[in-house]
Amino acid sequence: MTSIAEELAQLFSKAEAVAHHAYAPYSRFYVGAAVLLESGETVAGCNVENASFRLTTCAEQTAIAAAVAAYGPGIRIRAVAVHNLNHTASQPCGACRQTIAEFASPDAVILYPGANGATERCTLADLLPATFKLESQ
Repeated sequence: MTSIAEELAQLFSKAEAVAHHAYAPYSRFYVGAAVLLESGETVAGCNVENASFRLTTCAEQTAIAAAVAAYGPGIRIRAVAVHNLNHTASQPCGACRQTIAEFASPDAVILYPGANGATERCTLADLLPATFKLESQ
């Protein structure tokens, strides 16, 4: 049986591997992300830039969209790992945090590159303590 530490290490490795597929000709900031679903499935994605910068898609959003496409809108995320090939500290951006929140509980684990090459670990609630929720009327 795989421990949670082993699962998270494998998830981070998948994020690193998919970062090599990133399309980042403008920023040269190559990012990969992998999401671990509650079902045990892992789905990865990378950033895809566009000459019209506003149309760029982050790695986390690409991985989540791929998970929804593969497994349906009922997915639940247990953990997210983010890695960049530039070896710089980088937490998920605000838009990615909100996208993660759409499919994860506040206690979902988030791994990302921290200062001095360390891998940081926190919960979604640590990164985004007040999520936007659209309440239907």
